[in-house]
Amino acid sequence: MAAQFRSAMGVYERVRTEDANGDVEKASPDPKAGFPRSGDGCVVACDVEAAGPQVPDSRSASRRCGGGGESERRQRLVSLDVFRGLSVVLMIVVDHAGGIIPAINHSPWDGSTLADYVMPFFLFIVGVSLGLAYKKMSCRASATRKVLLRALKLLLLGLFLQGGYFHGVGSLNYGVDMQQMRFMGILQRIAIAFVVAALCEIWLKGDDDVNSGFSLLKKYRSQWAVVLVLTTVYISLLYGLYVPDWKYQIPTESSSFSQEIILVKCGVRGNTGPDCNAVAMIDREVLGIRHLYRKPTYARTKVSSSYLPSMSIVFLPQISLLLFLIIHFLSQQCSIHSPESGPLPANAPSWCQAPFDPEGLLSSVMAVVTCLVGLHFGHVIVHFKDHGKRTFLWMISSSFLVVLGLALDLFGMHVNKALYTCSYTAVTAGVAGILFTLIYLMVDFGGLRHTTTVLEWIGKHALTIFVIAATNVLPVFLQGFYWKHPENNILSLIGIGRR
Repeated sequence: MAAQFRSAMGVYERVRTEDANGDVEKASPDPKAGFPRSGDGCVVACDVEAAGPQVPDSRSASRRCGGGGESERRQRLVSLDVFRGLSVVLMIVVDHAGGIIPAINHSPWDGSTLADYVMPFFLFIVGVSLGLAYKKMSCRASATRKVLLRALKLLLLGLFLQGGYFHGVGSLNYGVDMQQMRFMGILQRIAIAFVVAALCEIWLKGDDDVNSGFSLLKKYRSQWAVVLVLTTVYISLLYGLYVPDWKYQIPTESSSFSQEIILVKCGVRGNTGPDCNAVAMIDREVLGIRHLYRKPTYARTKVSSSYLPSMSIVFLPQISLLLFLIIHFLSQQCSIHSPESGPLPANAPSWCQAPFDPEGLLSSVMAVVTCLVGLHFGHVIVHFKDHGKRTFLWMISSSFLVVLGLALDLFGMHVNKALYTCSYTAVTAGVAGILFTLIYLMVDFGGLRHTTTVLEWIGKHALTIFVIAATNVLPVFLQGFYWKHPENNILSLIGIGRR
């Protein structure tokens, strides 16, 4: 089970030969085909990464084609592990230091900070690893079954860890209130992106020979068609759905048992602000408002005109309404210490305390696109063995994405992590590509692996570290040790558990 989770998180694993029952079969040589075939007639291919000079590496090994499944030593794509490890370190840093240094904390709404690149990095890495893991496979049906099972297990793990069982630092309570359980989360989003990208890689491949960048695009044209469809669906729903007025409940100041009903006025289309966007509306309608994240980043935001419908030029009849909203909200904010957390001002907008899930359903559509972009980078590794060619294709793709994202932001489709906008998708995927290329040149090409040993180790144990760090498992464990009273636990003594 642990190995399957590691695969879904982007830790590269090879596809094994299986029979109809899913059991591993011993491959037998087939002199005609030049590589082994299993007993059910499915091709068993030699699955070796072209990660640079093929030098002996005592820490990595792969199966040998033919010879009954014997192993041979060869070099691993270390840069992928290092990049994954770096992403985990960034996640830990922004989670624990973001409250102290707002500049690296998640952007309250539009714009991006260091924290906003962590999720796209993980999704990009998953895509790259899928390009390597499924470049050759035994049987499509068997591989599909394994992908669905791995995604399901990752979803269940996400529900357990992020659904509310661990109530967090500062609370000694455990268990899930099923009426308020959070359905979406980081692992759930990774599972969605993983299963879609993996199925695309298994079933949507052409038979074209690859000898250039154009032929590479042609071979995987069906996958790029999926990217186009997903992007079109996202844009159509985000800017086309009508968002009516809605309401939510919060506990009153006098009693936690009584609820105050707050009404949010909308009645618009194309709004990309925190109050009336289609992303949140879909989550409220499908998942239920009680099952959304209760500490959204926009609780720290200062509202400005940039948070209002950025595509208003498409919806000309709404211009008068937009001007009214801009004037009405321009001086209001959700935190008197924005961009830091703080008390609500007296004239705070009605939506400031509303739940909002940053890993919601519609925003996950573009998260899948990020994973598919990473898959393209994996294809470059598979089909091109020359370092220079790989670097050239990666930098061309990355630069194009960054320029595209900045252009979209300039023309009104703002970079926004909470909505996972198209501009945010392009910019973050492009930056991920550039960073991965630089790490590849330093580690796999330059041979400076010894300088990144710690990051490599972290990358190989990404899921375990994620569980410990991101879901407060370690702090909750430490809270169990106290002196005389539960409030006198280790975390409280050093000030971490206090709020």
